[in-house]
Amino acid sequence: MKGRLVSLGFFLAMAFQTNYGQISIIDTIDIPSEKIISGFNDNLDSLLNLWYVEQQLSIDDMDVAYLPENDTLLPDYPDSVYIERLQRLPFVVDMTYNKTVSNFIKLYTNKRRERVRVMLNLSNYYFPLFEEIFDRYQIPYELKYMAVIESALNPRAVSSAGATGMWQFMYYTARHYGLTVNSLVDERRDPYMATIAAAEFMADLYKMYNDWTLVIAAYNCGPGNVNKAIRRAGGKRNYWDIYYYLPRETRGYVPAFIAAAYVMNYADSHNLKPIPVDFALNNDTVHIFDKLHLKQVSDVLNIPMDQLRDLNPQYKNDIIPNDKEYVLRLPKENIISFIDLKDSVFNYQDSVFFNNNNHIINPTALNNKKPVLPSDKYTALKYTVQSGDNLGYISMWYDVRLSDLRYWNNIRSNTIRAGEKLIIYVPNSKAEYYQPVDKLSFTEKQKRIGKTVVQTQSSPALSEGSKEEYVTYKVKSGDSLWEIAKKFPGVSDNDISQLNNLNYGSTIQPGQILKIKKKI
Repeated sequence: MKGRLVSLGFFLAMAFQTNYGQISIIDTIDIPSEKIISGFNDNLDSLLNLWYVEQQLSIDDMDVAYLPENDTLLPDYPDSVYIERLQRLPFVVDMTYNKTVSNFIKLYTNKRRERVRVMLNLSNYYFPLFEEIFDRYQIPYELKYMAVIESALNPRAVSSAGATGMWQFMYYTARHYGLTVNSLVDERRDPYMATIAAAEFMADLYKMYNDWTLVIAAYNCGPGNVNKAIRRAGGKRNYWDIYYYLPRETRGYVPAFIAAAYVMNYADSHNLKPIPVDFALNNDTVHIFDKLHLKQVSDVLNIPMDQLRDLNPQYKNDIIPNDKEYVLRLPKENIISFIDLKDSVFNYQDSVFFNNNNHIINPTALNNKKPVLPSDKYTALKYTVQSGDNLGYISMWYDVRLSDLRYWNNIRSNTIRAGEKLIIYVPNSKAEYYQPVDKLSFTEKQKRIGKTVVQTQSSPALSEGSKEEYVTYKVKSGDSLWEIAKKFPGVSDNDISQLNNLNYGSTIQPGQILKIKKKI
């Protein structure tokens, strides 16, 4: 039944030793397998929103010899074969084999064969890139198969939680590892830049655990969850010993990784052949210093627009900005043409793509512009901005839209200052309820919307009368600047970075003492 814990007791435990080379046999794992595997099943479907796949992936191209309905061509090997094959892989990561791994292998080789065939082709392009970067950072090459689990090798993949790109970085982690994320550029979607950040993240995790399987788990659920699992398991640091204390998704993540590593290496044994996708495997880069629209390149060089987007997925609106040097990736046969026609490319309809007229706005006139007020069904309340406030908090405290809050107060960015007076319109019927908000403490305001501010031993309550400008915090294993900032109301990771002279690429180490600015 759906949701029921299905016993995965593994019968091979009676036939083999508990360790077979590097291959362990686990016989006591229980997993709600339907839910875990269905999540990875859905992730594989995300491949089809890639242009160069859509151009080739059709029923005519899907040779019937490799369709899952043709059961005679779906080999069913005994478990001893899988164990022996995993043992032969030149890996340093432990390739434990159990029933869960077996289920994932069947998912890849039976139910989602066409997706695997696409990934086999894409791996010809992406895996050499991953290996070159991993070699630089001394990361085991086999960790490249994490990208199969994370995104199905789709650089545009976005999770329900907002993790983005082939390596599924969240916003704050991406910034911490030096990736540019703004309105025009998202380097989480750049396979090259994101892989560098992923390698640095993996290297930092290995310093914490000295175990690559735990690195894989921590990459998925975060070092905080792995550290909690280790503590709950009595200090044990083997993945299978802490298995039951990990989040459910992570329990499936490592088995899915092992299965992906198996399938990508033994595809031929399962009659899996790469789908012939024309991905412009031979491509190169040119450096861009001025504003450029991909449509200018497409029209002048006669390159399909969607192909350019797939080669350059980091440019969210097809625009390469000019705030710094950027890279444009092109099919190799178009590189010389771009160099020869560079001026024509940049000048092509530039007035259409970019408005180069300088507009001078009178600041006084802007300040005097009054927004249209809501109807007489609303009451205008005044709120005095406190240190540590931001527009997001205020919009939640008054249950108004962020866009309305900006509009009512002529705010053109997210910047507000302590002492600033804001006008907020609330329904007349709720004016009495929202009237006291201006006088409440941060904790009281959060409590009204169901949020609690937890004080920990590492984040002592800040005294109203204290004259110290900052408190100190001792970094723990698994901490990040973002996680530390959450322990101090009103403090951001940027505040901590600036006060401690840290760059985005800087790492923090356990035992390091950080200054935390007080927010009174």
